[in-house]
Amino acid sequence: MKNFLLIGTLVFVLFAFKNEKDPLHKRTFNISLDEIRDSVSVKKPFKDVIEFKNGKLRSKYLKNKFAYDWMLYRITKDSTFIDSTETEVRWLEVEAHATDEKNQTVLINFTTVEWDIDGEIKITKNDKLKKYFEMVGREKGGKPKKLRAPRKHIIEIQNENNAIQTQTIIAPPGSK
Repeated sequence: MKNFLLIGTLVFVLFAFKNEKDPLHKRTFNISLDEIRDSVSVKKPFKDVIEFKNGKLRSKYLKNKFAYDWMLYRITKDSTFIDSTETEVRWLEVEAHATDEKNQTVLINFTTVEWDIDGEIKITKNDKLKKYFEMVGREKGGKPKKLRAPRKHIIEIQNENNAIQTQTIIAPPGSK
């Protein structure tokens, strides 16, 4: 009976943690990569796209240039805080790395704060730094738009006794 209860508890715990959703799943970020050498930008920054799916990430630039496709990532910090506008903001710190058969390794470290992303990409070969990029970007689609408050229109109506009545009409957002 003890073993049955222990197995039942273990299965319950496993299913409880399985339903946790990955906060980066199905998100896409448009980023700008800036190659840095000797603390100076080498070239003009260029655009890239980072996609997240099922605990893996993919950079189109890394895939095309260095043949790194989907890489596993790990969220090292997941927290929320209240900003100056009294809005709850989610903060994620993430790291990913992969090594190919030529002993070339890519290390990605970045932070996301809601829809913004900021971090670095290091590419090493035999533990020597080959390329270093700084990245900054925003989630595709960008910051969600705030809904405007409905407008109030005041109408004055003069009746036949020359009495003036005022009415307030609330119009939907976007109307004139």
